[in-house]
Amino acid sequence: MPVAAAETAGPRYAPYANGKFALAMGLVALDPKDWIDVDDNRAPELLEKERLLAADRKAVFGDLPGSEEAQREVLVLLLEHLEKDHPGLIGFEDGTVTVHETGKSYRMAEFADHALDLPGRLVQEDLCLMRPGEEGYVLHAASLCFPARWLLAEKLGQPMMRIHERVAGYGEKLGRPVDRFFEHLRSDKPVQRLNWSIVDDPALFQTEGKFRTEAEDVITPENAGGKLWIRIERQTLRRLPKSGDILFPIRTFVDPLSSLEGRPDLASALRSSLDQMPDGMQRYKSLPPFREALDRYLERVAAKAA
Repeated sequence: MPVAAAETAGPRYAPYANGKFALAMGLVALDPKDWIDVDDNRAPELLEKERLLAADRKAVFGDLPGSEEAQREVLVLLLEHLEKDHPGLIGFEDGTVTVHETGKSYRMAEFADHALDLPGRLVQEDLCLMRPGEEGYVLHAASLCFPARWLLAEKLGQPMMRIHERVAGYGEKLGRPVDRFFEHLRSDKPVQRLNWSIVDDPALFQTEGKFRTEAEDVITPENAGGKLWIRIERQTLRRLPKSGDILFPIRTFVDPLSSLEGRPDLASALRSSLDQMPDGMQRYKSLPPFREALDRYLERVAAKAA
C-alpha cells in the first residue's frame, strides 16, 4: 500500500505562513549539518522505497552515461554526513552498509555501476543529480521514489527549462534566474527552499494528476480536513566539490489538512495564499476540483481565531 505521512499535531513546515503567494526561488542558507532530514517516518518511507524499486526500478531510478563519477561522489558525501551528523542510523562493516531501522543491508560493490541507487535507499530524500549542458543544467541521474505528479523517464536528460515547461509562469519568471543561480552556486554555500501544494491523495509516489478540472463532489467543506493533504517539499541544493555537478535532494512531507485545526492562523494564511495564486498555477496544481470546498473549510477553521 502507498505510504502516507503519519498524522501530526501540526504541520512541521508552513511556507504559506505569510499569507502570500509568489512564484519565486525562495532560497535560504542551509547549515551543512542539516543537509539530510530525519524523522519518525524514516523506516516506513525507506521500506516504501524498497517496494517501489523492487516493483519497477526503471520508474524510480535512472542515470545517463557520464554521471558515474558524480554518483560515487554523492555516495561518499552522504555516508560521511550520516556518520558525522546522524550517528547510529547506519552501520558500515566490510563493505556493507546496514540501515538499523529496517534491517536492510547493502553490499557497496553491487552498486559500483549505479552508485546513486545506494544513497537513495539510505535517506528519505529523493536525489536528483544535475550536470551543466548546452541548454542549462540537465537531470543526469536520479533516485526518485516520491515524485509529485511527474515521470522520471520524461525528465531524465532534460534541462531545467524543459523539465518545468508546464509549470505556469516558470519560463517567464524563474527560468533565467534559476539558470544563473545554478551557474554561481558554491560548494561551501548549500541552500534550501520549500514548495507546497494541496492534494487529494496522500501517497508519496504520484506520477499523474496535474491539470485536473473535473469536479470532486466527494470532497465537501465538512470532510475536506480528512480528504485533503498539504504536501510540502523541502528541496536543498549543493554543488559537489569534485565533479562540479549539483545535487538536488527533495524531502517530501504529507500532512492532513486537519492538522490546521489547532492553527487557525495558518488556516487563514493558507486561504490567503490560495486566493493570490494565479489561475494557471491553480490548474497546474489541480486545485479546481475541490477549490470551493477547500476555501470554505479553511474559512471555518480560520474563524476559530476570532
